[in-house]
Amino acid sequence: METPKITVDLTRAEAIVLVDFLMRFRDNERLTVEHEAETQLLYDLCYMVEQRLPELFNPEWRSLVEDAQAMVLVNPEN
Repeated sequence: METPKITVDLTRAEAIVLVDFLMRFRDNERLTVEHEAETQLLYDLCYMVEQRLPELFNPEWRSLVEDAQAMVLVNPEN
């Protein structure tokens, strides 16, 4: 069963900041904020995703998160 997808639009500058942040995590396996733009981008990204997830208001939210985590580990493209 295909999982519905959401799309988050980023400006080129946001994408550059995000990929730099994620590559540091990939390379060091640590998340560290080195510039306040990274913090702002994470807040903005969280807001964009929140706007597209009505499940946030589901009383079973924690269970939905656990199911989603399991799905991502099994099939990273979901």
